[in-house]
Amino acid sequence: MEKEITLESTITCPNCGHQKEETMPTDACQYFYECENCHQLLKPKSGDCCVYCSYGTKKCPPVQNGTCNC
Repeated sequence: MEKEITLESTITCPNCGHQKEETMPTDACQYFYECENCHQLLKPKSGDCCVYCSYGTKKCPPVQNGTCNC
């Protein structure tokens, strides 16, 4: 039985607070993300595999599915 995976996550820039809903990739973790407001390049916090796990409202699909090899 497959788990239901949420692909939409609202990412919040820790630098300026700008929020944007994004569709996460299903097959990989996203390591970099540029804020469209202040152009800060976001990287995952220590211990997280991607920017969605650090700054998003939902963890990335590989983590949600339990298949993250990060």
